[in-house]
Amino acid sequence: MQGRPRKRFRKLDGILLLDKPRGLSSNQALQRVRHLFEAEKAGHTGSLDPLATGLLPVCFGEATKIAGGLLGARKAYDTVARLGVVTDTDDADGQPLRTRPVPPLDIPALDAALAALTGRILQRPPIYSALKRGGEPLYAKARRGEAIEVEPRSVDVHAFELRSAGDLLDAPLDNGAPPLLRLRVECGSGTYVRSLVRDLGEALGCGAHVAELRRLWVDPFRDPRLWTLEALRALADRGRDALDACLLPIEAGMTAWPEVRLDPAQARALSFGQTVAGPFHPPGEVGLFDVRGRALGLGAVDAAGRLRPQRLFSWAASQPGAAGPG
Repeated sequence: MQGRPRKRFRKLDGILLLDKPRGLSSNQALQRVRHLFEAEKAGHTGSLDPLATGLLPVCFGEATKIAGGLLGARKAYDTVARLGVVTDTDDADGQPLRTRPVPPLDIPALDAALAALTGRILQRPPIYSALKRGGEPLYAKARRGEAIEVEPRSVDVHAFELRSAGDLLDAPLDNGAPPLLRLRVECGSGTYVRSLVRDLGEALGCGAHVAELRRLWVDPFRDPRLWTLEALRALADRGRDALDACLLPIEAGMTAWPEVRLDPAQARALSFGQTVAGPFHPPGEVGLFDVRGRALGLGAVDAAGRLRPQRLFSWAASQPGAAGPG
């Protein structure tokens, strides 16, 4: 009996703003999307925990060359913190470690605790995280029961705000309902919302863990049109054209870099690994575009204004009207 025909993957470039469902790892969600689009190459721009939902930008093809730059982008989350229970993963997917009574709280006390965790702070990442030590993720060591010490590191928390505490403040604490805080977080690269909630619980004297987490946006996608897996499957049934219409062009992901426009000869020279004298500005990493505004990749401008290539897209060499290197 013949098996199913082997799926033929294709070259595909663009960015998908996926609404990751709860229960899947970021890589599992990525692989499902890659198979739906039948894309040869795909990557995501920063993991979400299996418990988390919301924006997971997926880069296809040449867009994977800018994915690393998007990892450091500013992000925003809505989260629900459950007070009184500490877990080994700092979220609801973990095992409870200890339970403590929740003391009477009021808005000023909550605001003060949140303010202390805002700004440039030292944060200890969770031991169950994808951070690597000795080439191995910490979560793998934790699952084997190894003792792990994680060093605190500096992170930027731009906002840590109370959205609702009605479950906690408007009802007696002995009514059997779980004491919940609904919070909004806006933060920089490397910040763990699980750690913020854990530390908030300690500041309040009762412990806490993340019960729900949703990523709202990631720069430069501040007002994203998200696509669920269910919606994408429905579009896939209508054919590739309907599915591909969900993709954003690579240019949509490059607004974080200063823009440098190149004429055909300059673009051609960079594509052969040559440095172009310029002078160009500003110094540092820049986004490269042709005279028509098509993205060509990423480059770097040195202190003397010279431009060198970093990660160029495959079409950067095919600029009309430019000769090859002499």
